[in-house]
Amino acid sequence: MKFVLVILAAAVSLNTWAQPTTQPSLTHYPQESHLKNVRQLTFGGDNAEAYWSFDGKKVSFQSNNKEWGLSCDQIFYMPVEGMDLSVKGTKAPRISTGQGRTTCAYFMPGDKRILFGSTHLGGAECPQDPGRTPGGKYLWPIYDTYDIFVSDLKGKIKKQLTNVAGYDAEATVSPKGDKIVFTSTRNGDLDLYIMDINGKNVKQITHEIGYDGGAFFSPDGKKLVFRASRPKTEEAKKEYLDYLKQGLVAPTEMEIYTCNVDGSDLKQITNLGKANWAPYYHPSGKKIIFSSNHKSTRGFQFNLFMINEDGTGLEQITYDGVFDSFPMFSPDGKKIIFSSNRNNNGTRDTNLFVADWVD
Repeated sequence: MKFVLVILAAAVSLNTWAQPTTQPSLTHYPQESHLKNVRQLTFGGDNAEAYWSFDGKKVSFQSNNKEWGLSCDQIFYMPVEGMDLSVKGTKAPRISTGQGRTTCAYFMPGDKRILFGSTHLGGAECPQDPGRTPGGKYLWPIYDTYDIFVSDLKGKIKKQLTNVAGYDAEATVSPKGDKIVFTSTRNGDLDLYIMDINGKNVKQITHEIGYDGGAFFSPDGKKLVFRASRPKTEEAKKEYLDYLKQGLVAPTEMEIYTCNVDGSDLKQITNLGKANWAPYYHPSGKKIIFSSNHKSTRGFQFNLFMINEDGTGLEQITYDGVFDSFPMFSPDGKKIIFSSNRNNNGTRDTNLFVADWVD
């Protein structure tokens, strides 16, 4: 998440890795055989982490579109059909308060409410983004003022689900509608936790040193797929923990993992190097789609790839020259939504695209 790198669900501000491009303005590349009828949903700013409602008719997402009066990411939702944001003055309904920074919105069962992470209790201003120092590592902020909230569709907060010290964000909901998975620093590390849909019975799921985040449930609700960093040497572990004490994380080395919802049967699925993240289960429950820059020479080009759950059969799905990420299949498996720098007329804008999925 989010982000703001343009990567993750932690709080990612997408234009840090997104680069201006001179590539042709296209919404669909010829090699993208799994995508059909690709359609652009947003037009300007950074729009990411779009997640389907349970009925498959709406999506929640975060945006920092300056034309909407935003200084940093806020949470919105929109119908997938019937709203044209390319029309000047048209704006999706906002769910978050408009204060602080937000990330990772997800519809609750029944589609009447949306949960999301927000720093607004820590202050009305957007918290500072550390960005990237010349010659230094790319760093993501892990704001300790993030907590998880539930709002109705009119933007009225109905409940605060977390209230302990530290970072709590990157929450998603099981297709069964009974559990929420999220990332927290409440134990001094970035680990995954599970709680009931009402915020009760919080249980820690991952326990190894490293960043565990961006988790989603499998279609049957029995497994989790997530991104993780695993520093191997004592020096790397010390660097990771030192950054974390400063509220920072370097997300440039991550792989895809799965486990059961109780944390058992932990498996590393990818071993590609560089940054592999934003995973989501294929509707079959046997494959995982994710974003990766492992084929990029400079590290800026992210495309979508799909891999079997046992780590075999890697296949490239998208071919944009800059950035594709945050893929999510609709509940019926017939459509996919993702974020991309394609068709942005040489700007750094990251927009949402929806397509029919072809197996």
